[in-house]
Amino acid sequence: MESGHAVATVSPVLSAGVGIRAPGGIALRLASFRLDWSAVGRAALGIAAPRSPAASALLEALSGRARPAYGSLRVLGYDVSTERGRAAVRRQVGTASRIARPTPTIRIRRLVERAARHSGQPGSDAHLLVAAILDRLALMPWAEVALAAAPELIARKARLAAACVHQPKLLLIDGLLDLLQPLDRTVLADVIRDIERDTAVVAIGLDPAALSLICDQVITLTGGIAVGTPAPPDGEAAALPPAELVGPG
Repeated sequence: MESGHAVATVSPVLSAGVGIRAPGGIALRLASFRLDWSAVGRAALGIAAPRSPAASALLEALSGRARPAYGSLRVLGYDVSTERGRAAVRRQVGTASRIARPTPTIRIRRLVERAARHSGQPGSDAHLLVAAILDRLALMPWAEVALAAAPELIARKARLAAACVHQPKLLLIDGLLDLLQPLDRTVLADVIRDIERDTAVVAIGLDPAALSLICDQVITLTGGIAVGTPAPPDGEAAALPPAELVGPG
């Protein structure tokens, strides 16, 4: 992976008073926080939350799949309230979720290959990308094993590989550290922290202590409200073009 923070000058995520509608009402009432690069070149924010419509709505917005009903949300320098902004974000974000969406009989290599094909990255060699991420996450010995037959730690690393195969500039982690044995959780956290050398991370999970293994800052989402480090005024965020956010690639 190429470094995602080589010339980073703006926050990967700026959220100010964001609310998101869901069937039956407002799922997320207020989300105000920012994700910044640290002095050592890492950007990782944890959001402790139960599995809820609010947490799902926040992930949908951060991944460019949903438009906020109100408030201001900029992801990777793009305004998520516009279709153009959401499309740009979708190409540059990866989501690793504990909940298995693919069929459990799919083999790990096939899972990652499918993610590479669907990433929509022009000019990339999918086979090289797949081989690189499988090797980086020590998944080559498990590549031909069905996802359902793999140990839980390996299955979660496979979902992480699928989320990272296209070298995203922002990685969203959805419960990946939840309900793991302590040793497995530590091993997976070490893998994620290595990925953070190249990629900004927003991690949502049940346990603040688990999130603190990979995030320097952990805030709480409760009652549809999440408040962390305040975002700058809209004018400040808008003055920073997306091209300044990350290095080439």
